[in-house]
Amino acid sequence: MGKITVTEFVSLDGVMEAPGGEDFKYPGWSFEFDRGEDGNQFKLDEALDADALLLGRITYESFAGAWPEREGEFADKFNEMPKYVVSSTLKDPDWNNTTVIDGSGDVVAAIGRLKDEFDGELQVPGSRRLAQELIENDLVDQINLMVFPVVLGTGRRLFGETSDKKPLKLKEAKTVGEGVVIQVYETA
Repeated sequence: MGKITVTEFVSLDGVMEAPGGEDFKYPGWSFEFDRGEDGNQFKLDEALDADALLLGRITYESFAGAWPEREGEFADKFNEMPKYVVSSTLKDPDWNNTTVIDGSGDVVAAIGRLKDEFDGELQVPGSRRLAQELIENDLVDQINLMVFPVVLGTGRRLFGETSDKKPLKLKEAKTVGEGVVIQVYETA
């Protein structure tokens, strides 16, 4: 059985929209802060620990437009590992090792089956709607947050309303770089 880990860059007020430069009031806001060597190492280790990526279409298209052109250990891992993208519109993905999960069907059931059949960690970076759906349906095993010391005041947030509370257990917390906080939670 696989493990699903949601990993996000978030502001203090929970905004996760456009941390890397997309069309947004504050594009690339996370790049205004130095994560330091420890923060960069955490992100590299996190990527190397993943066995596959599970992505929503918007994040997939952003990643597929950037990572194939990059080099280095992080890029090599992203480019080589299996990728699963949930979409009702994407039919023939260009990024190698990509499988489309039909977003017009029962996504929760499909990802539940994938998790049951997959041996390893399925990592969900970005992908707000997908992450929210996975959290709502208790399919997430771990949430990794890199919290940046800024209140953006606007933008899409990771945590939306849920039908019930979702207890978590803090596994790790540490400050890196310029006041960036890494928080790792497991489901309780």
